[in-house]
Amino acid sequence: MMDWLRDNMWAAWLTIAAVLGLAELASLDFTLLMLAAGALTAAGVAAFFPGLLWLQIVIGLITAGAMLGAIRPMIVRKIHHGQELKTGSAHVIGRTGTVVKEIHPDGGGSIRLGGELWTARPYDEVSTIAPGTRVEVMSIDGATAVVYPISDPLSQVETPKPQDPPQS
Repeated sequence: MMDWLRDNMWAAWLTIAAVLGLAELASLDFTLLMLAAGALTAAGVAAFFPGLLWLQIVIGLITAGAMLGAIRPMIVRKIHHGQELKTGSAHVIGRTGTVVKEIHPDGGGSIRLGGELWTARPYDEVSTIAPGTRVEVMSIDGATAVVYPISDPLSQVETPKPQDPPQS
């Protein structure tokens, strides 16, 4: 058994790497994954230098240490400091839309928000907001957007009619 292990140390290192990799699936901390990378490197060294166990251990430890010190912090930072995922109606809070149907304090108005129509009511509960006004969604109350105006209504600009040519 010991002769086989000495001659096939690369297989032992691969087994250690596989066990650490599988254990990482349970922890999801990326520590065991970095140690598995060290064991994988040691397996590569064992394939080229089968009789030098000390070299396999040193190279494996250096690799694992470098991975733990340099690579793992970058991965953890990337995963834990990404954008917060907003689900449900929370994804519309802070977005802007346009009033389609006049918004009264008693409800009944609607806004277009990213291609969707939402029922809406004013944030201050006393204002009436005219169609064409840009509004910001302050909160969601059930299925109703609570909005605040951020611009004046878009005015209808009349296009000048062509003048009739002068009669002579």
